[in-house]
Amino acid sequence: MEFPVQTANPAKIETACFVVPVFKDGDLLPAAAKLDDASERLIGQLIERGDFDAKLGNVQLIPFAPGLGADRLLLVGLGERDKCQEGAFRKAVDAAFTALAGLSVDDVAVAFTDVPLTDRHCDWKARMVAEAAHRAVYRFNEFKSKPAPTPRLARTTLLVSEGGNAEAAREGARIGDAVGQGVSLTRTLGNLPGNVCTPRYLAEQAERLGRDSGGALAVEILDEEALERLGAHSLLSVGRGSEEPSRLIVMKYQGAESADDAPHVLVGKGITFDTGGISLKPGEAMDEMKFDMCGAASVFGTVQSILALRPKLNLVFIVAAAENMPDGRATKPGDIIKTLKGLSVEVLNTDAEGRLVLCDALTYAERFKPASVVDIATLTGAAIIALGHHATGLLSNDDDLALDLLDAGQTAWDRAWHLPLWDEYQEQLDSNFADLANIGGRPAGTITAACFLSRFAEQFPWAHLDIAGTAWSSGKQKGASGRPVGLLTQYLLDRESEVKSLENSREL
Repeated sequence: MEFPVQTANPAKIETACFVVPVFKDGDLLPAAAKLDDASERLIGQLIERGDFDAKLGNVQLIPFAPGLGADRLLLVGLGERDKCQEGAFRKAVDAAFTALAGLSVDDVAVAFTDVPLTDRHCDWKARMVAEAAHRAVYRFNEFKSKPAPTPRLARTTLLVSEGGNAEAAREGARIGDAVGQGVSLTRTLGNLPGNVCTPRYLAEQAERLGRDSGGALAVEILDEEALERLGAHSLLSVGRGSEEPSRLIVMKYQGAESADDAPHVLVGKGITFDTGGISLKPGEAMDEMKFDMCGAASVFGTVQSILALRPKLNLVFIVAAAENMPDGRATKPGDIIKTLKGLSVEVLNTDAEGRLVLCDALTYAERFKPASVVDIATLTGAAIIALGHHATGLLSNDDDLALDLLDAGQTAWDRAWHLPLWDEYQEQLDSNFADLANIGGRPAGTITAACFLSRFAEQFPWAHLDIAGTAWSSGKQKGASGRPVGLLTQYLLDRESEVKSLENSREL
């Protein structure tokens, strides 16, 4: 998808459809005013007569636009001016692109950078437009004998009324395009059924990314024999009851000038299907447990975004992939397993398996002497009870890292909420028979899950993102969301900015 930027008179831009955002008060923004003047007040008259209600998210297509270079106009409501901030802006942009995806158009122009937002500049608005375009055209048709029509939209021109903002808009669109690509890959991996998206399939996708990267991404796949030799018995214990072999997938990106620069590491939970194991889940909605690898999917999506942006950082991406099934070889409640770190774990519930694969992956990450480690996992239903489906749960052993992730989430509008990780919660994991248990009871389930992981992250700054409430939607709109690719990509871009700032200060 292309996102060119233009500063020309909007009335002269030739396009199949021009999207015009409008406030309820009828006071037209600069681009809309120019379009209105050139079309003999077509927009103003529609608003004055009440033929278009500029309520937030409302859209209206004007199929003929006399005096304009555009074949059509699409009006989109912004609602009340004083209430239009980030959330309202994104809702309006999404509504516009949803409508555009249903039209037979491949080339459109939009005037969203005109919309005034407190503390949000042209680059942010351009980024949101590009991400919305990718969301709107995404379709998952792989298994339908009669696929739904694929949207034709391939080019979105961003109009910038002030020429001095053009370069910022281009950079914002570049980031939004990269994040949009990553989100689409994450959604596809998440939406794939468990009989297709297996640990071996994920390993194949990593190898494909490596081949397509032009040498920028080195990929290593550890199979079960390698994991056995390594001593990753906790990861292996989860897949013991499955016919599908487990994998530890490692992808390395070297963008810094020095290979010795400490890398930032992302670790994804890749449970490609989760029955709960011997602690079998209820049958209702168990099909959604194909989404239990969305942490891994978000790592893959972030890799896709990073390969498009090529930041000057060293990065390592780790995916712990397994399938949690019940059979005669499966781990049982009460079993005691040995982790790669050497700690013993009493498995009180085999449905608390995500932490068992992640703990070995976190221990493996230690060998890279990382600058930071962030793990991403659909880890606990308790996160949904605490935060619903809007915020990702964030826990960390380093307050600076937590603040960096919170800031990245705000910038990307892919937000997280900081939960406590106090020592007082650790005692819930005490075991009579092993170094620790894998669950701590119902109270503070999200926190005690993170407490478990923190035992394996003592040697580096670490944060845990619980995406159980944000990784997918249920019901009629069932499907993977692609979160938190936006947050993760922004976090890494912010680390690159830190490096650049440090280098500049040294030069001065």
